[in-house]
Amino acid sequence: GHLFKSRKPRDQSNRQKHGYGRLQSLENGMRNVTVNIQGQSPYSQSKMHEAEKLPKERPDDYEVRTWREKCTTNKKGEVVIPAMALKFSLSAAAKKLGMQIPGRGKATYTKYFEADVICLENAPLGVQKEDVDLVRINANSDGVRGSGKRVWRTFPIINEWKTTASFMIMDDTITKDVFEEVFTAAGMGIGIGRFRPEKGGVNGRFVATSFDWAD
Repeated sequence: GHLFKSRKPRDQSNRQKHGYGRLQSLENGMRNVTVNIQGQSPYSQSKMHEAEKLPKERPDDYEVRTWREKCTTNKKGEVVIPAMALKFSLSAAAKKLGMQIPGRGKATYTKYFEADVICLENAPLGVQKEDVDLVRINANSDGVRGSGKRVWRTFPIINEWKTTASFMIMDDTITKDVFEEVFTAAGMGIGIGRFRPEKGGVNGRFVATSFDWAD
C-alpha cells in the first residue's frame, strides 16, 4: 500500500475568498489623520551620537562642543520629532489606559496601536539645529537614577513648539473617538523626548489642537 494517504485538495475558492476578504477589510479599514500638535512643556532631545573626540579633549569640553548632535534633524538641518517617538507614545498610552474593545471580552486596544498605527514621517519643528537652546543638568554619569557618580550634561531644548503629524490607521477596530482619546492621553501622561512624563519627568507634553480625518 501507499505510505502516504493522498489528502483532499483544499477548497481553493474558499481560501481565495478569505484572503481577498482580509485585503478588502484592510483597505476599507484604513484611515489617515493629520494632527496639529501644540507643545505644553519644553521638548528636549537626547539622540545617541558618535561625534569624534578631539585629541586630549576632556569629557566636559566634548559635551559642550557636541551637545547639538543630540538633535534629530532633517536634511535641511531642521529639528524634527522622530515619527517613531510619536508612535511609541501612542502605544504606551493605549497600554496605560487599558481600554477594552466593546464586544471583545477583555481584549484591549493595545496590540492594535502597536501593530496598526503608523506615524508617516518625522514632524518638523521649524527650528534649525544651530538655533536651538540648551539646558545643562546635573545627571548620573550612567543615566541610572540614584546610581552614584554625577556629571554635568548638556541637552538641546525647545521651550515653545508646535508641529503637524500624519498617521495611518490600518484597522477599523481603532475608531476616530478611540484614536483621539488615546492621543490625548499620550500628550498628557506619556509625552515625548528626554525627561518626559512616562519616565517621571515633565518635558514633552502636548495637546492636539485639531484632528483632520481624510474620509
